[in-house]
Amino acid sequence: MKKIKQIGINSKKALVEINQINSKKINKVLLTFNQLLSENKKIITRENLKDIKNVKRKNLVDRLILNEKRIDNIRESVSQIIKFKDPLNRVLEKWTRPNGLQIKKVSTPIGVIGVIYESRPNVTADVSALCLKSGNCAILRGGSEAFYSNKILANLFREALSKNKINKNCVQFIEDKNRNIVNYLLSNMSKYIDVIVPRGGKGLVKKVQQLSKIHVIGHLEGLCHIYVDKHSNINMAKKIITNAKMRRTSICGAVETLLIDSKVLKTHAVPILNELVSLGCEIVADKKTNSHFKNKFKLAKDLDWKTEYLDAKISVKSVNGVEEAKSHIIKYGTMHTDCIITNNIKTAQNFLNGVNSSIAMHNTSTQFADGGEFGFGGEIGISTNKLPPRGPVGVNQLTSYKYIVTGNGLVRSS
Repeated sequence: MKKIKQIGINSKKALVEINQINSKKINKVLLTFNQLLSENKKIITRENLKDIKNVKRKNLVDRLILNEKRIDNIRESVSQIIKFKDPLNRVLEKWTRPNGLQIKKVSTPIGVIGVIYESRPNVTADVSALCLKSGNCAILRGGSEAFYSNKILANLFREALSKNKINKNCVQFIEDKNRNIVNYLLSNMSKYIDVIVPRGGKGLVKKVQQLSKIHVIGHLEGLCHIYVDKHSNINMAKKIITNAKMRRTSICGAVETLLIDSKVLKTHAVPILNELVSLGCEIVADKKTNSHFKNKFKLAKDLDWKTEYLDAKISVKSVNGVEEAKSHIIKYGTMHTDCIITNNIKTAQNFLNGVNSSIAMHNTSTQFADGGEFGFGGEIGISTNKLPPRGPVGVNQLTSYKYIVTGNGLVRSS
């Protein structure tokens, strides 16, 4: 594991250099990267095709694809990040004590951020750009299923750094596919890595939380819920739910469990589920919901309420009002994104205040659970931690802070 340790040493050296570079030069790197993405579209798609041909789990294909449109989406994210104000050295708060002591809370970089992720190669570009903009260095360990895609994007970013005479080790991609490397990163690199961000399924996140000796910004699976209240508009509900499930089934913001007030099963569940079925969605439902469909659906088991399908499949349960909906979400949810559809403001507020989600929504698709859609330009992940940062982690969330205290010969007398 000498190579991994050397990567850590390289990151610490690069961190010293990057913290002496002004924001204009950092933006030049991002502009260069954007240009390289444009110039190398054919090479990127060629490398991506290698990954797609090798993939064994077919439900991962959508996450893996890097076509021209998605490369343009990455470029648009980078363009937005360029426009953001420098997040560092901002005075977040300041005050003066009665004795004249002046105290300022000032934003600082976190340091070296290690990201362990699966499937989605756009993460390589997003993390690299966001970390650089916020004065951090990145160590990337992507999944083997996206190896060639991740490698070309990381190499292009490192080329952009070199072209601007900045240490290319501000971003490093671990090319060794040995699975023991993840264990080593978590257990033996606390001297070099300040924060670990896992982006993947429950197995990866659980492993990271168990083994890591480094602070973790958790990105647990997206077991997202939508609760359809008795005071909801059926047309609105149908529109939101079909989008939340079927727009892109493989993303963490796709709804996986639909909760419907038992009082509107006939008026709401029937048209909503019929619409989903017509779009090719498989339904598993509880007994009460199924009775309205001549029991044609598979009966949902306890495991279904715990499952992130990442596919055209959804679990459906009838509940007796908002309190039971909240209880179900608190029991089975992953604190990612949960939504209520209702025209009753009081009920909506009850739900929004009561669920423990990092993102709580009202009358909108859960597919908006995305840093780009929040105006962050991109995201390093969606943190489901209870402690900050929570939700989409963008440039401003990738900073820490320190207190700067100034006196004029002040001494403490008592």
